[in-house]
Amino acid sequence: MTVFILVAGAFTGPHVWRDTAARLAEEGAEVRFAALTGLGGRPGGPGETIDLETHVEDVVAVIDAVTADSGGEIVLVGHDYGIHPVLGAADRRARSIARIVHLDAGMPRDGVPALAAVPDPRLRVEVAERAAGELPPPARDAWPRWGSTAGLSEAALDGLTALAAPQPLGTLLQPLRLTGAVAAVPVTGVLCTGNGPGVEMLQMMVEVGDPALRALADARVAFFELPTGHWPMLSCPAALAETLIEAASGGGRRLTAADASRPPAHLRPFLLDVPERARERAGNTDLYLPDGPGPHPAVVFVHGGPVPAGARPTPRDWPTLTGYARHVAGQGAVGVTLDHRLHALTDYEFAAGDVADAVERVRADPRVDADRVALWFFSGGGPIAADWLTGPPAWLRCLAANYPVLAPLPAWGLADTRFHPVRAVSRAGRLPIVLVRAERESAEIAATVEEFLTEAARHRADVEVIDVPDGRHGFETLDPTDGAREAVHRAVGAVLARLKG
Repeated sequence: MTVFILVAGAFTGPHVWRDTAARLAEEGAEVRFAALTGLGGRPGGPGETIDLETHVEDVVAVIDAVTADSGGEIVLVGHDYGIHPVLGAADRRARSIARIVHLDAGMPRDGVPALAAVPDPRLRVEVAERAAGELPPPARDAWPRWGSTAGLSEAALDGLTALAAPQPLGTLLQPLRLTGAVAAVPVTGVLCTGNGPGVEMLQMMVEVGDPALRALADARVAFFELPTGHWPMLSCPAALAETLIEAASGGGRRLTAADASRPPAHLRPFLLDVPERARERAGNTDLYLPDGPGPHPAVVFVHGGPVPAGARPTPRDWPTLTGYARHVAGQGAVGVTLDHRLHALTDYEFAAGDVADAVERVRADPRVDADRVALWFFSGGGPIAADWLTGPPAWLRCLAANYPVLAPLPAWGLADTRFHPVRAVSRAGRLPIVLVRAERESAEIAATVEEFLTEAARHRADVEVIDVPDGRHGFETLDPTDGAREAVHRAVGAVLARLKG
């Protein structure tokens, strides 16, 4: 028999699992709860310090009890903060554990406290500044700082708030300690796509070369997706139970490790057969020049990310960027690619500065018409567009974006950042915007695009939407179809028409 040990996240306890546990039991599984001290388990004693080690011991005790009682196949499920005591306990009882399920939870590492996984950077600072004691549970409207509430009914959100308990600070501040034994235990990740990336996005990140994600391509690691926010046990308990049953049997999708015999998705050929064209390289910027003396209008292509600092080739040499740059150069505009420093979600300030500096260098080039420039953003570079939507300069004749992220995703913890195009579009004025939308976009990114279009319509912004039928995120190297090629031709034509008009 499979025995699920369910470990809840911050501020919550066994009560959140009620409906999911009932469905698991109906499927013939045994369910145990790890009631963590101070969070639905025993209350802390007078003067007792409750820290991560306390909660690790709580989970170990449940594992030992299952082993003594039934000897069933144990599947440890950790949600949110709960993955930290789960990994700590599994590291000590690795031979007793059949599988660990990360339920919309990160990949904690030895020596790193749970606080590092809190998405909101300002919240991390607030917690770190507290000396000791407990962290009060969130108010009803503050739960999004800890994860997306997408899919939660009003009643579920009321219940989550009413039953929340203070989180002992030591559980967030004490580093996790692992010997490495837990690495032998098979792992399943359940990704809640209303809160963060799905499997396809993870695959792309692995292929780009993010060293932190390389281990996810191991054959012992599987993934499932749930189209909901951060609390699936409350928003879709039946679907979660079905997913956990499948996970226990070893099901799920696997990521593919980089294969030297086949280029990763972002390094496959550009979907158009664009003639080669010489480039001029200066610093972090490449210029693809059209024929004739100029001055010519220019299109600056801004790559997405985050991209690991050690990724090679760097984005300005990726086929999508070079393909677009050569294509516009063949039609009379300077094509510009650049590398910027978006290596982590905390780097948007650096990346925006790199883009602004590159634009000024391009405009200063005598072969460029400084009064006719377009900016074209891709994917995770989309948030940088907010700076240019906010009171756009007269020389910016068009802003384009392909499959862009147009608002910080819930798991990013950047809700109050200035890099928020949905909010900035109200100040775009008459700036023409060309938005290329992939039909098979991931749910979390598609939601930001729809928010942007709604806000753009409300403020009568000049937006032209070009849809890519059956296209995916990064379709230029993934989907070389006639429909995708037509979309590229339309998008390039729309941008150049605004530059030359």
